[in-house]
Amino acid sequence: MSEASQRGARGEGHQSRLLKERRFAPFFWTQFLGAMNDNVFKIAFTSLVTYHASLFQDVDGKTAAFLISAIFIAPFLLFSATSGQIADKWDKARLIRFVKTLEIAIMAVGAAGFLWTSAPLLYACTFLMGLHSTLFGPVKYAYLPQHLANHELVGGNGLVEMGTFVAILIGTIIGGEMAGAGGGSLPWIGGVCVGLALLGRLVSTWVPQTPAAQPDLRINWNPFTETWRNLRIARTDRAVFQSLLGISWLWFLGATFLASFFNFAHDVLGAGPGVVTLLLAMFSLGIGAGSLLCERLSGGKVEIGLVPFGSIGMTVFAVDLYFASRGGGAGATGAALQTVGHFVAQPGHWRILADLFLLAMFGGFYSVPLYALIQSRSAPSHRARIIAANNILNALFMVVSALMAMAITSAGFSIDQLYLFTGILNALVAIYLYTLLPEFLIRFVMWLLLHTLYRIDVKGADQIPDDGPCLLVCNHVSFADAVVIGASIRRPIRFVMDHRIFRIPVLSWFFRAVGAIPIAPAHEDAAGLDGAYKRIAEALDAGEVVCIFPEGKLTASGEVQVFRQGVRRIVERTPVPVVPMALRGLWGSFFSRHGGAAMTRPFKRGILNRLELVIGEPVAPAQATPEALREKVLKLRGPWPV
Repeated sequence: MSEASQRGARGEGHQSRLLKERRFAPFFWTQFLGAMNDNVFKIAFTSLVTYHASLFQDVDGKTAAFLISAIFIAPFLLFSATSGQIADKWDKARLIRFVKTLEIAIMAVGAAGFLWTSAPLLYACTFLMGLHSTLFGPVKYAYLPQHLANHELVGGNGLVEMGTFVAILIGTIIGGEMAGAGGGSLPWIGGVCVGLALLGRLVSTWVPQTPAAQPDLRINWNPFTETWRNLRIARTDRAVFQSLLGISWLWFLGATFLASFFNFAHDVLGAGPGVVTLLLAMFSLGIGAGSLLCERLSGGKVEIGLVPFGSIGMTVFAVDLYFASRGGGAGATGAALQTVGHFVAQPGHWRILADLFLLAMFGGFYSVPLYALIQSRSAPSHRARIIAANNILNALFMVVSALMAMAITSAGFSIDQLYLFTGILNALVAIYLYTLLPEFLIRFVMWLLLHTLYRIDVKGADQIPDDGPCLLVCNHVSFADAVVIGASIRRPIRFVMDHRIFRIPVLSWFFRAVGAIPIAPAHEDAAGLDGAYKRIAEALDAGEVVCIFPEGKLTASGEVQVFRQGVRRIVERTPVPVVPMALRGLWGSFFSRHGGAAMTRPFKRGILNRLELVIGEPVAPAQATPEALREKVLKLRGPWPV
């Protein structure tokens, strides 16, 4: 690992520090310029065929926006499998420079298309820019885990997503404004596109060497068989595959909105191209804000609990966008198209802008943790191909999005009705996704409880290994201990818990979904006790993290009780590192037995109580005696009160 990466592994600084480091900054600006160039070209082309269709022969302005979107994503279907193999086989820095060189040639074709007002040439350039993005995609997301520490992935992905959509915003403004000038601006649009491609190639020369993940890979040039193989590789990890589907759904949703903004402004709002730029700006700023906020909301770890939070927000604001578009003076009031000044002067339109911003912001909450999860849980040798599988799924979903939008609008429904339908569909898809993978919903519940009831500070989070098995031991202060620990640590945890609590109706589903392991005393169920130890050993052998409360029961006094012998039995059977931890601040809370039975006095300490989870250095199995571990937990907990 480079010196910069080592600094990152120690957790120095904020995500913005990455923009000053060579391992990230040249890559960031290279992809930023590429995204900007894509949108200067696409927005200019789309705006021209929507508002200046007379410049082109045989072009239908009503469907051209959806057609441009479909042509752009077609290469993702055809070539993603091949590009994923290429990204795993060759140095990613060299590939980035090759792709940026290719972009210069592609934009030369686009410049000719604008100069000669040739729709076929511009459609061809659209396809080639899609090919450019197809080649860059697997490199883009497989590059980050090779240069960032695990806890930096959320911040790094947040910056990339923010940068992408800010680039989209700038590209949208440039492309929209230039196209708004009509035919006289055509040579200038082509010149800007070629200039941005040249600048991107220059910046790419500083991207650091990024060795191939699998240099001996034999490339299968058959895109169909390789696509199928990539999808099979992705399905080997259920959480990764469901994350791929979740991201693809977001692209479905995003494509529906982004491709329809021109018709939405023109037909529903009665507004000109300047308003289209404003709508796209709000959407892009929302994605950027949500992506940057992810690191703060997740505490620097891969927090998949934000994904359901994002789903809820996207549904709420997509549905409200429909109602906002139909009231408050949102419709066209005359033959003349509204300018930006006229549009923002009407109070009802502020609600539309707010809906778009918040819809996109929750989209940022939704997407960044999913990308980080895929990167952190994918095998390095196959990571680029899994990203390629994601691109294939994204393309399929976006094609379906374009077909659905064209079918709905051709049937006579308005764009705002399309948004209503999409918002409702998003809710149904979210329910289905979280039914298949309840880990996301459970993490959301844990994250929500932790951030509404408590404010927690985690010390020593880097003591827990990024991969491989380990056993966590902690003092047992309250019934909320598992929720606090589970929501504070970046890796999934298998908790060992009392068999009676495990069987509580309704809660039992929750405990089973998180993989909790019920345990009973030998005098109550000797066979059940042996079964519990067997399941603990199986979990550790599989490389998982297991957490036990060695006291065996909640403290009734706040003091750390004697540690039982179960921890010794576990490490004798499966020798793994044991990580001691201490909770501070939960004694006296609603969930503790302070002053009587737990959960009987809900407001005795109010809400947003300060908590600390202090994590110590791992202890070797041979030294992990109950007595030694209790002493370490006492030392981590510190002086009374807790």
